[in-house]
Amino acid sequence: MKFIDLSIPLGIGTPAWPTYEPLQVKYFKRLAPNGANGQLVTHSNHLGTHLDGEIHFYTPGKDIASLTLDFLTGPGVVVDLSDVAGDYDIYTSQMVEERVDVHEGDILIIHTGYHHFGWDHPTADEIAYMVKHPGPDREFAEWCKAKKIKWIGVDCGSADHPMNTIIRNWMPRQAKEADAHFQAKYGAPLADVFTDDKYQLMHIEMFPYGIIHAECVGGDIDLLLNRRVNIGCFPWRFVDGEASIARIVAFVDDDEYDELMAMKAAMPKTRFGDAIGPLPPLATRTNI
Repeated sequence: MKFIDLSIPLGIGTPAWPTYEPLQVKYFKRLAPNGANGQLVTHSNHLGTHLDGEIHFYTPGKDIASLTLDFLTGPGVVVDLSDVAGDYDIYTSQMVEERVDVHEGDILIIHTGYHHFGWDHPTADEIAYMVKHPGPDREFAEWCKAKKIKWIGVDCGSADHPMNTIIRNWMPRQAKEADAHFQAKYGAPLADVFTDDKYQLMHIEMFPYGIIHAECVGGDIDLLLNRRVNIGCFPWRFVDGEASIARIVAFVDDDEYDELMAMKAAMPKTRFGDAIGPLPPLATRTNI
């Protein structure tokens, strides 16, 4: 058995979710004259690849330490929605089921392609990554409940549609873009689609059912699109933690690993060595 890393690199340049504390690193001792290097690290939990726990939005829920390894690992699927979901789009359960066979109790990793706009990629675009990525409506959330999805992962800033979060208020120019897009594509203004009763539904409506999610998935995810695979998420054993930075990996057989590494060898790489697949065809960058 071998491992495929689905985590993004974490450094002081990694953006936290908007308004959350970014990573700060300070040396408090150095090899000379102290005999060892030592660092102090401060950060919020919603930084880099991380797992949101139930108590992030649900007071009587489980903390991160209460999540068992049996829950955090298991069979799942990586679905590629980059060909049908672009800027501000809504993805649906039908889109997922048209591409992969989702079993009851699966771990579901959603590839929007917007990880290509993450800080670690040569096409980095923080606004696209955090503010313009696609997301789901309530239909998708109800389908996840019916499928008894174990947990969800997304390769962008949030498991919710960004315009169904407080970002809608913080980024008025992009909110206007999204509103025009919704009227053209869905025949209704943004405020009529994502009404107040749906606010952050992937958090507020899912966590009481134990369906939590990981955000900012990435790494070598482009090697595993539309595949069934065993997946593991490894956060801290964090007592009272409402979320945690985590390492997410896929487990593959040795023969499959060799095939994937041969595929990776022919692909461009990030400066951290992760494979780069095609940019999401329906996305637009804001910084070019």
